[in-house]
Amino acid sequence: MDRNACLSERRDYTSWLAHGPAASIIRSTKVGDEQRQRPRIGQNARMNELFSTRSEGEEDRGPLMRDLACLPVFFALAGKRVVLAGGSNAILWKAELCQAAGAEVEVYSEDTCPGLVAFASRHPQVSLVSRRIEPENFRGAALAIAEAESAADAARLRAAARTAGVAVNIIDKPGFSDFQFGAIVDRSPLVIGISTNGGAPKLAQALRGRLEALLPREIKLWAQTAKVWREKMKVLDTPLKTRLRFWELFSGRALAARCAPRDGDLATLLAEAGAGADTAAAVTGSVALVGAGPGDPELLTLKALRALQSADVILYDDLVAPAIVEMARREAEKIPVGKRGYKPSCRQDHIVSQLVALASQGKRVVRLKGGDPMIFGRANEEIAALRAAGIPVEVVPGVTAALGAAAMLQVSLTEREKARRLQFITAHAHDGKLPGDMDWRALCDPRASTVVYMGVKTLEPLAGLLLANGMDPSTPALLVERATCPDERRIFGTIGNLAAKVAEAEPAGPCVIFIGESFATAFSLPLTQVKLEAESGALAR
Repeated sequence: MDRNACLSERRDYTSWLAHGPAASIIRSTKVGDEQRQRPRIGQNARMNELFSTRSEGEEDRGPLMRDLACLPVFFALAGKRVVLAGGSNAILWKAELCQAAGAEVEVYSEDTCPGLVAFASRHPQVSLVSRRIEPENFRGAALAIAEAESAADAARLRAAARTAGVAVNIIDKPGFSDFQFGAIVDRSPLVIGISTNGGAPKLAQALRGRLEALLPREIKLWAQTAKVWREKMKVLDTPLKTRLRFWELFSGRALAARCAPRDGDLATLLAEAGAGADTAAAVTGSVALVGAGPGDPELLTLKALRALQSADVILYDDLVAPAIVEMARREAEKIPVGKRGYKPSCRQDHIVSQLVALASQGKRVVRLKGGDPMIFGRANEEIAALRAAGIPVEVVPGVTAALGAAAMLQVSLTEREKARRLQFITAHAHDGKLPGDMDWRALCDPRASTVVYMGVKTLEPLAGLLLANGMDPSTPALLVERATCPDERRIFGTIGNLAAKVAEAEPAGPCVIFIGESFATAFSLPLTQVKLEAESGALAR
């Protein structure tokens, strides 16, 4: 199409936008002293391509996207012929990819690796030709892939492919290639390709790993079902607005999927989409109590990450690392509900009422708690209230502070001959004082490892009562502040002197206290070593 014809088509399209069915999605934007009609970005690809606000005399401003290193395309190979030259494991991997995409694969090689021979024996659409590839073998192929030992060989193969009009990839030689293979996330029919244009293949692989962790396995089943449902919806007289809302709801369900689509899901989603905002508010949401771990974002579980990525609202504790809160999707509403001992805090009954109210509005709510939600997190109160309100609730466990700190200390909590029992206690009652119903006999057991949560302010009376009930004053004891974080701090001592050391140090972050013979070995671990490891981990992130 020449320029005049293109401009004429744009004018016709503009008239259709102003008076036709698409008029409802047009907005008026003031530019200088004149009003111009513009479509919303992304509403229609053809609209964005043809519609322009510049006059016929204006010079072309160029494409909207610049400096694209390569064009990402997805090539349909089913039933098409692909030729490969070489017999190494690298060629085997490319043959597997092409065969998985439905291609008829021909491999030319004088020296074929055993893996390639075995692969061809299992797949009849893969044929091996025990000779060097010739120029005429490229004719009629959809794609060509080859390996070359030298630049001269690469140039020869490229010339033969181009003469036959076939795009070619020379493995590990991007300068001779028309296309490259990127890292692949396979949830077919959902396929994600990642490329760094040959600059950093390891980065592409790392990103693939992140995406693999983020996407639930079940999304594959939802993507398959989408193709079926799309065909069914073609015969339905569904308004455009309803269809758009349907696929928004579908995408949210797919990204948060824990199972395959069920019978009736199509009708349910269509009903929700057609009802609009009024009914959407009446649809029951859900709540997930999610453990954020002790501090290091890399200790977050895959299930917790998926919950954050699919949440509409997140109620998070003060102890949760900001980097973990930032892992939630940007559109999610983030509400701090921090509770810190002896400081102004959000009341528990207010938190519970917020959970019920938000979920009753049809929202997916995450209650993000430091450590594990079932360890001194008052989860039972929240679960009981949600069940009473008829709201679905699930629990996503996290790494509790005791386990995170023990890992950093490189100390076993249940070391043989030193610890026959592991006990977690809280030293903070509802009134902020030391609980009055402690089992002192169990706590003074020399063959027990004891972990104390929320014990900084009550450490002095706790230690005094342990000593009064017979604990040896030389029993190893230590406090770990901000466990697993780069600024983790440790205070070593015994049950006889730890309280004084902690009072002098005045820790301000979340702390956990360890008491027992199992922790004697932690005193010999060089703190500089652990600090360096933590800093290295932070840099890696």
